[in-house]
Amino acid sequence: MAGLVPGQAVAGAAAPKPTEKELKAQLTSLTKKVDKLIAEYNAKRVAVTRAKAAEKAARDRLKAAEAAFTLAESQVGDIAQLRYQAGGMGMVRELLTPGYGGAAMLEQLQAEQDARLGGFAAARDARKRAAGDAAELTAELRDDMSELTGRRKDAEKLIDEIKDKLDRLVPTAPGKRANGAWAPELPTGSDNITPRTRLMRTEVRSHFSLRFPVGCYRAENSGEHPLGRACDFMLSSGGAMPSAADAALGEEIAAWAVKNGGKLGVKYVIYRQRIYNLGFPGWRAMADRGGVTANHFDHVHISMY
Repeated sequence: MAGLVPGQAVAGAAAPKPTEKELKAQLTSLTKKVDKLIAEYNAKRVAVTRAKAAEKAARDRLKAAEAAFTLAESQVGDIAQLRYQAGGMGMVRELLTPGYGGAAMLEQLQAEQDARLGGFAAARDARKRAAGDAAELTAELRDDMSELTGRRKDAEKLIDEIKDKLDRLVPTAPGKRANGAWAPELPTGSDNITPRTRLMRTEVRSHFSLRFPVGCYRAENSGEHPLGRACDFMLSSGGAMPSAADAALGEEIAAWAVKNGGKLGVKYVIYRQRIYNLGFPGWRAMADRGGVTANHFDHVHISMY
């Protein structure tokens, strides 16, 4: 990762605070590096897939060679057994007796013996080559996987750096007092939400690709929605459970709201029947309210001070 992190501080001197323009320029640079790294990562994944296929083919060849080797070894053993049983040259003399016609048979046996010995040698050499190929490909595969893992970690680290830099651009909401408390706000505008709620909604929309509506003000008798201090970021529609990808997006939104809540004036976040109160850090389970929407499985709820 050396050389990938721009703007490192010089020892003994306070690094100047980067401007918004400088941060965006750094983000652009890092994004390009991440895109290149991801492209290389994907290319290496393709290479690893091919290496796995080559390794399997080599192991299949090794298996076939082992079978041929075993057969040839058995055949050589049979020849040795026949020689032993024939009693050496006694059998040869008998085969060469006039009128027996054994000369041709002896030549045939010799040819068969030579063929079997040749097959044995070929199978032995094939097994050796296949074993070497498999071992070499296994080593290459191990190296590729190691490199692949390293590239993934590099990409993840850069992505985290980008997210941190993006979060630095999140503004501090109006109304924050010196002691960290938040001054009360009244709803304004045609959407009937407070300025802090509006800022939070804008920031979430700018950081995440939302496919479903965002609901904030509702004319109800209780809760934060009628006060203009809460928004629901929907992850599905019709009360259905969100897809795995949308559920993961909900986790990202919830984590982002918790991380940046101190600047934005977030009071608490609810998602998947859990609540995170920024005044009492940590996710806590909630009681079952009897449904997907009631238990906040299909949306992230963010309430503001």
